[in-house]
Amino acid sequence: MGNNILIVAEERDGALRKVSYELVTVAKEIAQGLGGAVEAVVMGNNVGACAESMAKTGVAKVYCADGPALANFTPEVFCTTLANIIKKAQPAIVLTPATGLGKEIGAQVAAKLDWGLVTDCVGFQVEGGVVSFRRPVYAGKAIATVKAKALPVMASIRPNIFPPTEANASAAPIEKIDVAAVTARAKVTEKVKKEAVAVDLNEAKIVISGGRGAKSGEGFAGIQELAKMLGAAVGASRAAVDAGWIDYSTQVGQTGKTVAPQLYIAMGISGAIQHLAGMSSSKVIVAVNKDPDAPIFKVADYGIVGDMFEVMPVLKEELAKVLAQK
Repeated sequence: MGNNILIVAEERDGALRKVSYELVTVAKEIAQGLGGAVEAVVMGNNVGACAESMAKTGVAKVYCADGPALANFTPEVFCTTLANIIKKAQPAIVLTPATGLGKEIGAQVAAKLDWGLVTDCVGFQVEGGVVSFRRPVYAGKAIATVKAKALPVMASIRPNIFPPTEANASAAPIEKIDVAAVTARAKVTEKVKKEAVAVDLNEAKIVISGGRGAKSGEGFAGIQELAKMLGAAVGASRAAVDAGWIDYSTQVGQTGKTVAPQLYIAMGISGAIQHLAGMSSSKVIVAVNKDPDAPIFKVADYGIVGDMFEVMPVLKEELAKVLAQK
């Protein structure tokens, strides 16, 4: 085992997700503390362009596993292929994104290799060769510092916490890796592409979420209009999703997605602990709720006590004025 850091880039629809470049930023800082280098893994089908993009971020090497068997996510193939790459590269730390894909891969590969795993990290530190990670616990009410008893170890990094590294360096060598010859226990028989959204919820700089206070699916129309004006993603509480007012893919919380935007606006959301777990890492939180005792106000940087249907028109009007001046 060396002192190198290996990152697992995430590809979607022929392009690397932003979190892949955020992992490079984290890996470089950790590698500097350990005196090692940064290497990367790109897996998928027809991902040569993705590997080339990653090779220009200043990493030392890119391992590229490319083949039809990786066209759809099958845990057995992806995880066995990654485990084989890790055995070859012998890194001290493997970083994955704390996304659906990253969480699935991290858990299985850590079990295969009998490594430790720290999940959903929002910070890190290297002192005297000892690496520690910071992660939210108790639904975001506290931050735990987790030290690796020994290396190697795996860790997943929450998206939107660290700045991405731009792909403008000289290209690193790309080593092609064979896809693991394992049989998947399930196969994809049909793919139905969901309606495209203007802004991805996981990577959005601004998120506007609605809750029970939206009252109906029609109530989300105003939220979506406001989001369009701000170039924001639309989120929702579990109550709104369970009521069928909006798709599950927008759910923010412990049983939904975890977001960390620069600005999070909660419209008609009371702030149950399960919801706070998914958005407490937001840089600035603005809450609008007619109940002055709503728990959401305890974590909000700015709060407006009022009916969201009365507040939204005023916000749109003032926002229109600001946008008109630009």
